[in-house]
Amino acid sequence: MCGAQKSGTTALAAYLRQHPEIHLPAAKELHFFDDETQAWPEPDLNALHHHFKDANAEQLWGEATPISLYWDPAAERIWRYNPAMRLIVILRNPIERAYSHWAMEHHRGDDPLPFALALEQEEARCREALPFQHRVFSYIDRGFYSAQLRRLWRFFGREQVLVLRQEQLRLSPQTCLDEIWQHLSIPPRQAITPLERHNGDYDHAMSPACRERLRQIFWQEIGQLENLLGWDCSDWLRS
Repeated sequence: MCGAQKSGTTALAAYLRQHPEIHLPAAKELHFFDDETQAWPEPDLNALHHHFKDANAEQLWGEATPISLYWDPAAERIWRYNPAMRLIVILRNPIERAYSHWAMEHHRGDDPLPFALALEQEEARCREALPFQHRVFSYIDRGFYSAQLRRLWRFFGREQVLVLRQEQLRLSPQTCLDEIWQHLSIPPRQAITPLERHNGDYDHAMSPACRERLRQIFWQEIGQLENLLGWDCSDWLRS
């Protein structure tokens, strides 16, 4: 799984661990392909492989690092490691995703700013991380999914990238998982108990002014995504 952040990857990882033909490490986010301390393009693969020492050779090996969708060099690095990789992407309403991302960072103490000010100052703050993207303050920038998907497709093609909606996983997990079993070419696993992970209970709801600002920012992006995926995302703009 390679993203998007705050879109249900924790719950999906928990579901996938229930399938006997899949091995996911206990650590959810390995952060290997976005590790800029590695000597790319020749990284130390032991830093990745030691997480799979308990896996069986017959199992599919996988991991869940959501920033892999967003991090510019990650797609090419994954492709160079294994061009036959099957990828899973879960997308969430970018308006809600941005607020959930900020709420997490604010709760951790990594962002002291209120949400409205964090949105206003995002571009300036993210320049602090150049030439890389900012891992913390990229609340808006991470929501431009269409460019991130095109980057994945450039290396893997659409047939290797399964794109799902967070609402689908939350409301109809078995349907979502059936698509994943087919995507991975493994036998279906029926009657998996529905899970809830990181529900996003916030101290305060997003203000109407911030919601409207994000609607104005994302309405064209949401339209592009609808065209790319054949989805109807009109509810993202209404909610």
